Amino acid sequence: MISDDQLLSVDQVLKKLKQAIDQKKPFSLVRVGDGENIILAQKSVMTMDEVMKEKWARNANKDRDNKGVTLPNINLRDQMVDAIKKASIVGIPFYKNDPILTEDRLKRPLTDRVFKHFGITPKLCCHTFVNRVFAQRSDFWKALQGKRILIITKDKWSDKVTQTLRKKPYNLNVTMRTTFHHHDQMANTLKFIEENKDNYDIALISCGVNALILAQKVAETGNIGIDFGKSLMYIVQKKAGLNHFSRGANKGLIP
Repeated sequence: MISDDQLLSVDQVLKKLKQAIDQKKPFSLVRVGDGENIILAQKSVMTMDEVMKEKWARNANKDRDNKGVTLPNINLRDQMVDAIKKASIVGIPFYKNDPILTEDRLKRPLTDRVFKHFGITPKLCCHTFVNRVFAQRSDFWKALQGKRILIITKDKWSDKVTQTLRKKPYNLNVTMRTTFHHHDQMANTLKFIEENKDNYDIALISCGVNALILAQKVAETGNIGIDFGKSLMYIVQKKAGLNHFSRGANKGLIP
């Protein structure tokens, strides 16, 4: 598997994104963390009993909107495998000193196991937190300015995210938005993405593990899909660590 040293840097990922924007080519950035690993592990490298003992899985089933999926869900697993295989760039955990807040066994070791099981060999890889660095980079937001932006996020964040991104310092042309809470909305959301493909250029998607599939499906319509994780919510909340447009935003997190 790809070593930490072989992962694309934030600057390299941003360069490829800018090229796709400038050349009006399809592009998808998807990200695999512990939640995605657990989805992929269902009845593949783990039994369902083993999966359901994991804290992430228990939390998902305790509150259906918490993680955006109720387990078991083999359909989501298979959709995820397909999306990762097709994605332009895949974010994955580090082998060493990974910042995802969970047990090491649920990070890169599990990614390697499920990728091997499903024969997944991503075209290009970076670290899964590239989205969090992007959120702090003025050159990322500048690259999106002047493009028609679609926001896909949970209902409680939709208005605030849209209003925030339309203002300084982001100045984005948010022309469309739709809400997504749970995997059972997947079919309708994919229909929305397809029917409106000529009405937006770039989709910023923040809706848990389902964002991985949606980002790739956006690319399949000819547009640009970015699995943006919790970054949209962090921006609205002005969370510590998202210090707007810090040029030192990499913080050594991503080589």
